[in-house]
Amino acid sequence: MRGWKKIGAAAGLAVLVAASALWGLDTLDKAYPPPIAADDAVSTELLDADGQLLRAFATAEGRWRLRTTSADVDPRFVEMLLAYEDRRYHDHSGVDVLALARAALQFASNGRIVSGGSTLSMQVARLMEPRRERSFSAKFLQILRALQIERRLSKQQILDLYLTHAPYGGNLEGVRAASLAYFGKEPKRLTVAEAALLVALPQLPELRRPDRNPEAARAARQRVLERMQASGMMEAREVARAGIAPVPKERLALPALAAHLAEAARRGDPQARIHRSTLRKSVQAELEAVARQAAVDLPVRTSLAMLMADATTGEIVAEVGSADYFDAARYGWIDMTRAERSPGSTLKPFIYGLAFEQGLIAQETIIEDRPADFFGYRPRNFDMTYQGDVSIRQALQLSLNVPAVRLLDAVGAAELLSRLRRTGVRLALPTGEAPGLAIALGGAGVTLKDLVQAYAALANRGSPIHLGDGVREEAAPIEGAPLMEPVAAWNVTDILRGVLPPLGSRPLGIAYKTGTSYGYRDAWSVGYDGRYVLGVWVGRPDNAAVPGITGYGSAAPILFQAFSKSGVSGTPLPSPPPGAERIAQADLPSALRRYSMGANGLLSTSTREKAPRIVYPPEGAHVELGTGPDGKPLPLVVKLQAGRAPFRWLANGVPLGDRSRSRTTEWTPEGVGFSTLTVIDAAGRAASVGVFLH
Repeated sequence: MRGWKKIGAAAGLAVLVAASALWGLDTLDKAYPPPIAADDAVSTELLDADGQLLRAFATAEGRWRLRTTSADVDPRFVEMLLAYEDRRYHDHSGVDVLALARAALQFASNGRIVSGGSTLSMQVARLMEPRRERSFSAKFLQILRALQIERRLSKQQILDLYLTHAPYGGNLEGVRAASLAYFGKEPKRLTVAEAALLVALPQLPELRRPDRNPEAARAARQRVLERMQASGMMEAREVARAGIAPVPKERLALPALAAHLAEAARRGDPQARIHRSTLRKSVQAELEAVARQAAVDLPVRTSLAMLMADATTGEIVAEVGSADYFDAARYGWIDMTRAERSPGSTLKPFIYGLAFEQGLIAQETIIEDRPADFFGYRPRNFDMTYQGDVSIRQALQLSLNVPAVRLLDAVGAAELLSRLRRTGVRLALPTGEAPGLAIALGGAGVTLKDLVQAYAALANRGSPIHLGDGVREEAAPIEGAPLMEPVAAWNVTDILRGVLPPLGSRPLGIAYKTGTSYGYRDAWSVGYDGRYVLGVWVGRPDNAAVPGITGYGSAAPILFQAFSKSGVSGTPLPSPPPGAERIAQADLPSALRRYSMGANGLLSTSTREKAPRIVYPPEGAHVELGTGPDGKPLPLVVKLQAGRAPFRWLANGVPLGDRSRSRTTEWTPEGVGFSTLTVIDAAGRAASVGVFLH
């Protein structure tokens, strides 16, 4: 009976072969095309700037199937694979007749299948169109599909399909997924033992799984190694060394970094299978580890977020939206790098920068830290005490509130918002309210990403740059006027680099600022070195108060630890630009020795006198500079009205000679571009204009 079945199967196979020959492959291709489109069902991947895998998502059927090409794997693995599975791969058209004949003879001699005679093309056909039964008809269909695939695809494309779809046990498919799961690394550089194991597993993936059947896996690996030695590809010593290498005993989790960015990528382009970002895997991993460790010491339901960017290119190198994406108690799924929160005192450096640029202050200018009433607004310091007379440097380093509000009252809240808009940052104000002095202490909303973007301009000596992660937005320079002049930005940086590190942290040579919002809802710390800027937020995503958290005590230690662990910090802060220096208080012009403001926040001078006003060049003017015979710019005559003599002129924060009683003076610019011209009268009142020189 069994013999008649074999004869019938053989006869059926002969009929099918004859029919296909008469019909022709061209007609078959049109009527019954191979299911090559199944290759689209691969895992979605988020890659870092160097192409390393940050995170992958299983396919719809729950498989880890990472798209793989021969360029993604060790060349030696490909050589071993072809030598073991299909020695004549590049010589046949999908079917190796010699291998099939050998398999038929072995079957006839032994009464059972000894070797299948399948080529890689036939295996790809089986992977594209899996069938449970092993029969002559199934084998014939596999042969037919292999011939069709060979007519449609190149050898390289067929090999890539195998590398992507080969089974490796459980829900692992493809060489990359297997290498990451069993060895914890990409298959670009495999050891001989690792390559041999990956060659052996697809034949019997479940029976040879190293995490479940290590001895079977070891034996299968040894057969591959011995075949390589017999073919002359390896020497006996190399095979011996590979044979004693340990077999992996557990299956590792695939990389699972940057969860929030990965989800944003999938929502932004659901059809894409590869999403490339500017993140760096090593930095992202370290910052996520710092976040998890820091969260252990935070109060219940309190989370944190971090964002690190290259201030010179605008590329975001790491962004951590929460302490743990899957921590429901901390609302981990909310990306707190993009949530608007009160910035506390973190905007103060920009206020001081504008005051430096307008010539209102120098680092050693004395300013009062005493109770003051600004038309009903009475700011108080965080510790409810006052320091009296302090220098500008001390006021910013100690983050005193009253001096910051005094300066914002002078430079103007609208001007601060306008300057921040130059960096691409727009503060969220309460509905229907105009910008007021409360902005100095956090009376506006800002995201961590935007705050870091604003500080990136400080790190760039005032030149703004748009931050991007390559998925949600692209990094790019921001054209137009700078945030502030380089000398003003340097003064701010020079002060912030002198702030003492938090307790228990070692100095890192960074400039940094902290902030705590009203009601202990947000703790911030933002710092930068000569290249990278890092921001940290700590708080509750539901905006509830967290008694006891502060920028200095809660966020700053995380900032210092993250900077230290990142592996990219250490670039020295830039040297002072031309004209920038720290002048002793005794050497300052008399108008800059003390910043005089009345108790009500108004300039303490007679209301009968008008403040000085620069009438030429006017604000925003484009001025063509003449040149002398030597090719250097000719002096530009500048004029002012009102004010009390004598006057002190400054260009980009640098004094222009001694004080003068004349209302006109000459200024020889150092070059073209945007410049700020400032005049200060004897009463300490100032006026500034920004002009473009050509």
